Formats: sequence, C-alpha cells, structure tokens
Amino acid sequence: MHIAVAGNIGAGKTTLTRMLCEHYGWQPRFEPVIDNPYLEDYYKDIARWSFCLETYFLKQRFKDVLEINNLTHFKTLVQDRTIYEGVHVFVRYNYEHGNLSERDYQTYMDLFDLMTSLTRTPDLMIYLRKSLPQLIKQIQLRGRTYEQTMQLDYLQGLNEIYDDFIFNRYTGKVLTIESDQLDFEHNNHDFNFITDKINAELFGLFS
Repeated sequence: MHIAVAGNIGAGKTTLTRMLCEHYGWQPRFEPVIDNPYLEDYYKDIARWSFCLETYFLKQRFKDVLEINNLTHFKTLVQDRTIYEGVHVFVRYNYEHGNLSERDYQTYMDLFDLMTSLTRTPDLMIYLRKSLPQLIKQIQLRGRTYEQTMQLDYLQGLNEIYDDFIFNRYTGKVLTIESDQLDFEHNNHDFNFITDKINAELFGLFS
C-alpha cells in the first residue's frame, strides 16, 4: 500500500510521515530536500533556478515512485510529498508567475506525462492543510537558513494552488486534515485524531 503525505512548506509532512511509520510499522520515503544542489540558489533567484530545481526533484521523485510501485506488493510505504504535487503545485506556481518559460514548462510537462504513464496514484493521500500564519510559525521554528528569505506571497500562492490541486484536480483518494489547531507531534490526542481518520479511510473503522 502506498500512502502519501501532502502539504505546503512547513505543514508538518516529514514529522507526520515519521510518526505514522513508527505507529503502524510502515516504511518511510522522505523528500530529498537537503540533497537538492539547487535549493539555496533557488530561494535567492527563483526565476533563474526554478527549472533546474524542479527537474532535479522530478528525477528523484520518479525514481522513488518506481521503487514504491515495486515494493508496495509486500509492504506499506509512506511518502513525504509526491510527484504530483511537485508538478501541479510548485511547477504550476512558477509557470503562472513567469519563473518558467513556455518552452521549459512544456518540456517539463511532457516529461512528467511520460513518467506518470508508468506509475499509479497513491492508495491514500493525506493533505495537511495549514493557514499562512501557522506555516510561517513552523518555518521560523525549524530555522532552515535557505527558507528564511522566502516571500510571504510565495507561500500564500502555494497554499491557494494546493487547495485547487487537492479539491479540484487530483483524482486519487484524499484525506484532508485541518491542522492549524493540532499539535500531533507533542499531543497524543491530536495524533490519535489523525490515526482514527486514517483507520476509517483505510480499514472502514469509524472515525
């Protein structure tokens, strides 16, 4: 089984992925953010580096999803962000805001369409939905240097596109978690609230 955790920067995807794997005994697949050699340059000059950054992510996510598709016959894996979000949220934002040329965007989408013709959607996507103030709070708390220069309108734009992607465009099964008031990392009640919802979706148990 393939479970995905979706959400904007600072939504808590990595933390929830880790906790779900510990709770259920599932296997994690974390987003390779730190290893992306374009990341720091990207936040300094998004228009210059967006195609390079997103192509690197696409390559890595495609590699991951091929491995996931081969492994999910035997075990359940939880993926921190999917190939679909990378394209339909982040690449879409950069294209709509002029950070990707029409030529680069069409090349990228052709590559994405070819890749996804060989894969399948997750069995369940968990969408951690969080407001802009809460995203900012979390980003400041974790203190990644390259994220501190992020513009507020960039985060807000991503939030709006995430909602449109999840609610209007994505065709797979989605569980939306309104997470502004949840502290699932430190509060067992909040974490159990999420696992109850997951159990209901996956196993037909009452939430």
